Amino acid sequence: MNTHNPPPRQQLLARGTIGNDVSFLLARANAVSLSTASAHLAEHGLRVRTYIVLSLACDDVRPSQKEIAEFLRLDPSQVVTLIDELQDRGLVDRVPDPRDRRSNVLVATPAGREAHARARVGVVHAEDHLLAALSADERDTLARLLRGLAFAAG
Repeated sequence: MNTHNPPPRQQLLARGTIGNDVSFLLARANAVSLSTASAHLAEHGLRVRTYIVLSLACDDVRPSQKEIAEFLRLDPSQVVTLIDELQDRGLVDRVPDPRDRRSNVLVATPAGREAHARARVGVVHAEDHLLAALSADERDTLARLLRGLAFAAG
């Protein structure tokens, strides 16, 4: 998906059986995507997972830690660590959940919204670079197909 060809040895490896394995292709595309996004997010002191959690907080859906863990398919302790990091930086707050006062929901602070907006520019740039070889229609199709896989029942 880059605008340049991979090195000859990479091309040779990709021509093997694994180059037709959808699970491998998804994993490889994910690794390339994460690497590209990570480089841009590092400039903002964020990693991919902290950026995702901050994005969820900025969307005003007020997710609980449990909902975030389920959504990202992470162990709840991993989510606590991510939220703690963002909260220590003043980017998010935990507030009582109006639906269940025994739990908390995540909300972005004004500083968190500003940090997210700046980081989002880098993420969009990284995505544009990653998908440069695809037309707008192909990008839309890819996003639709990935949404179908990512949010299929199961």
